[in-house]
Amino acid sequence: MTTEGERTTAAAAPGGQARRSGKRAMAGRLSWGLADQAASSISNFAVGIYVARSLGVTAFGVFSLAWVTYGVVLNVSRGLASDPLVVRFSGVPEASWRGAVARASGTALGVGTVIGAACLVIGLALGGRLGPAFACLGVLLPGLLLQDAWRFSFFAAGAGRKAFVNDLVWCVALVPAMVVAARVGSVAAFVLAWGASAAVAAAYGCLQSGIRPRVTEARGWLREQRDLGYRYLVENVSLSGASQLRAYGLGAIAGVGAVGAVRGAELLMGPFLAVLMGLSLVTVPEAARVLRQAPQRLGTFCLLLGGGQAAAALLWGGALLLLPDRLGKFTLGGVWHSAAELIVPITLGVAGAGLGTGAAAGLRALGAARRSLRCQLFASACYVGGGLGGAAAAGTVGSAWGVAAATVSGSAVWWLQLRSALREHRRHPIPEVRTS
Repeated sequence: MTTEGERTTAAAAPGGQARRSGKRAMAGRLSWGLADQAASSISNFAVGIYVARSLGVTAFGVFSLAWVTYGVVLNVSRGLASDPLVVRFSGVPEASWRGAVARASGTALGVGTVIGAACLVIGLALGGRLGPAFACLGVLLPGLLLQDAWRFSFFAAGAGRKAFVNDLVWCVALVPAMVVAARVGSVAAFVLAWGASAAVAAAYGCLQSGIRPRVTEARGWLREQRDLGYRYLVENVSLSGASQLRAYGLGAIAGVGAVGAVRGAELLMGPFLAVLMGLSLVTVPEAARVLRQAPQRLGTFCLLLGGGQAAAALLWGGALLLLPDRLGKFTLGGVWHSAAELIVPITLGVAGAGLGTGAAAGLRALGAARRSLRCQLFASACYVGGGLGGAAAAGTVGSAWGVAAATVSGSAVWWLQLRSALREHRRHPIPEVRTS
């Protein structure tokens, strides 16, 4: 005969096993996010170095303008298509996921087509070196945005391995494309090589998922997700825009050398920032799963996520402070001395950003787009104000400390808004995730 204690133990075992299995599954998804971002970051770094060495500083500057333009358009696509998909269709039944992915990927393709057409017209009108580069970018934007949409779609389904494989396909296709571009020796050729290899990966994503993007349903998707999409659009664009305004303003106030010093310090944080971006691919889907399965644990999950990233940033910054001058000079050359002075404020700024991403993931999972928009606008305004105000007061170092203070302040606002959103969700537990 089984005793009461034995029955309790027997009943508890499957639950404990399920929790352990769930943690292992989460760890696996986070690992694929890191692996995918590593592949993406390494390929981006390699492309930048290869193009710079092949073209020289002026032509590389033209290529960089095309790259920056792609980054802005990418934020538009993510805000309208990928971010709402991740928030509302992470971990849902496959049929719901497939229907949402078809519409979201169609939206990304539509955004690429519309903005790509504009870039093509502008490029043809500009002429010179810049014109052909923008014209080529315009032709290839649909493929570039579709490839990124597949990555987010796979992570929403918990299939990070597929996103990693898709990025590997892009990397493999890049190799012969870049070799051919180097023989041609023009900026347009490198833009074509970069974008065409992304189009190969985008086409492979259709085979991986078995889903055909539905561009004709893009308008319906935008209408259904308008409560999230347009706010996320403003969030994403304000984030990238604040960084650009700070860079331009810093150059005007303290000189172009100051921009180089800040960029050098950011490069020193590069490996950690790659980890941070890799985690960002999976944190919102994971937070959405926690909300669906154990909503009372969402706050703890976000705190562990943000706190872990902040602690890791501080550890990385501490290691940089111990970096020998000889190794620093080998890494950054003449930029090392000016960049080394900024390690402490840059580290604090990155730690503050890492802490804030935990709260941001929680707000995204809750679908609290209005709250997250307020936070991002506040954080962006503080970033620009702190960076430029600090530059006016104390040059490059002042700008770095101003950004650090602004980032920590912005993180505090993110957490205050998450706390309010969690309280509101407990009082009115209206499910935000749509499964149809």
